[in-house]
Amino acid sequence: MAGLLSLFRKKPVTSGCSAVIVAAGSARRMGGIDKILAPLGELPVLIHTLYAFQDCPAVTEIVVVTRSDLLVEVSRLCKDFTLDKVRKVVVGGEERIHSVQAGLSETRPDAELIAIHDGARPLVSQEIIDAAISQAGKTGAAAPAVPLMDTIKRAENGLIEETVDRSSLWAVQTPQVFEAGLIRAAIQKALDENVTLTDDCAAVERLGMKVVLTPGDRANLKITTPLDLILGEAILAARVREELS
Repeated sequence: MAGLLSLFRKKPVTSGCSAVIVAAGSARRMGGIDKILAPLGELPVLIHTLYAFQDCPAVTEIVVVTRSDLLVEVSRLCKDFTLDKVRKVVVGGEERIHSVQAGLSETRPDAELIAIHDGARPLVSQEIIDAAISQAGKTGAAAPAVPLMDTIKRAENGLIEETVDRSSLWAVQTPQVFEAGLIRAAIQKALDENVTLTDDCAAVERLGMKVVLTPGDRANLKITTPLDLILGEAILAARVREELS
């Protein structure tokens, strides 16, 4: 394993980064609202997300992964909003890991870095994207995160078993950025071993690779429930007021 990991600890990466935007979820908690097409301000959620990567100079191409029933609509939106970095829109899989694999397979073979981002995180800032890409270029793997604020309890059958020390606990966000060969190998290994993961850092952690945390932002929320849309609207409105002031 040490020999494998040494392949990814090479000189710092200075070339561009491919982005895989995962937007293939079923939105079961949105009460019938399709979250990636839901309006946020004047644009659909997904378009906000794509513009963030379209506007990032370090990102050279974007691959969007979506559901089969949204393939035509998402492709049309990318064309209508002149998102010329979007090279392909492809269909995802049953689980998130399958969707990530579908996106990875469509990135440039010569990509050095790959950023994987939730399509339903429309308020990601350029600072967050840049920091994760820059760090991954140095160390091979990076992800934005924020410290947990709430008190965390471990419970069994509705009864508290213990209070967990939150001082070392972080909520990890996206984009999670990796050396291209590393994330491709890590995802393939997880698929081969039939392991279902909730994020992409876990795939490279299984190889023994350390992921460096970079600054996240609580505004970089994931639209998961109708309440998140309300919060997103408030954050977007605050940003507009700040730009106009």
